[in-house]
Amino acid sequence: MLDTSLKARRLHESFVREMARLCRAHGAIDLAQSFPDFPAPARLKEAACRAIAADENECSVTWGEPALREAIAESARGRHGWEIDAGSEITVTCGSSEALVAAVLGILDPGDELVVPEPFQEGCVPAAVLAGAAPRFVPLRPPAWTLDADEIAAAFDERTRGIVLAHPHDPTGRVFSRDDLEAVADLCRKWDVVAICDRGWERLVYEGSETAPLATFPGMADRTVTIGGLSQAYGVAGWRVGWAIAPPPLTTAIRRVHDSMTVAAPAPFQAAGAEALALGDDFHREIAGTYRRKRDLMVEGLRAVGFECAPPQGGCHVLADAAGLGVTDDVGFARRLVREVGVGCVPGSAFFSDPDRSRTLVRFAFGKREETLIEALRRLEEGLAN
Repeated sequence: MLDTSLKARRLHESFVREMARLCRAHGAIDLAQSFPDFPAPARLKEAACRAIAADENECSVTWGEPALREAIAESARGRHGWEIDAGSEITVTCGSSEALVAAVLGILDPGDELVVPEPFQEGCVPAAVLAGAAPRFVPLRPPAWTLDADEIAAAFDERTRGIVLAHPHDPTGRVFSRDDLEAVADLCRKWDVVAICDRGWERLVYEGSETAPLATFPGMADRTVTIGGLSQAYGVAGWRVGWAIAPPPLTTAIRRVHDSMTVAAPAPFQAAGAEALALGDDFHREIAGTYRRKRDLMVEGLRAVGFECAPPQGGCHVLADAAGLGVTDDVGFARRLVREVGVGCVPGSAFFSDPDRSRTLVRFAFGKREETLIEALRRLEEGLAN
């Protein structure tokens, strides 16, 4: 029998995708994936339809349609006073997931270390495996999932080449303070490290003020990759349009990897992306307010059926502790919820290197219609009472 690569053997199916597949098989409500079940904004759909009707069928410029890259740069300028060159500092990718992988592959070599706060986004570890790099985990401390300055400082040394930081954080919903980000920036400057910051949820912040992008901190413009995308704020995850913003030398590396992996993101949806980024602050405030109401509904409902959870400060996930329900096997519990209760979630094991830290944790997505969340909570109340 032919053998496979060591890298392939170290990878496994995403828990998020596995649970979504099980939801479809069992007719369960999918709160594992954050894919919305409500319509995308009409302006985006109309823009995509116009592009399709105009026969925009060819691949775009490999690193993205100029109109979309200009819209990304204009959004950063208008919101943060952040000056970005659309021609040399932006790469449009097939979703933010590809932007993360392209950044890690473009920056890290085998033997390099990648600092990863834990719990982590599911894609961080596979990206490190593909690059031949070693993840160096730093625990966030519950219940607030805080970042300890001493612990993260201890993770940096001469082998450190990068750090991945989702902000707002997935899966905890933590919005890091400026002091947190200053500590990270100090370490990156000290050790000559690249920060890879996923800001895919930046429009969905509920408590306090949104923190400025790490790339705008002193000395960080030349050592930061900022990842964004259309998926979450606009409800179009299946369109697969993301991007990476980076200084020209890092952008060159990212573009080479991107060109080798996917060539280009879907052209009609890039046209819609330029429309999305032109939507005003009133639109985004309304979306954030809607998500906040759904968050509050989900947290209250989960607490009522026996979970412990804190309201996330950003994003659209609730990381809930099921210890009070007698759970000691997060994976088995998540699969039972799908089969017997009809609700999908993600076991905490998807986000931790140490299973002892995740045995009672599961993650629920609340980026759905309120009717969907109410029915899911009804099923949980009924199913967990039996």
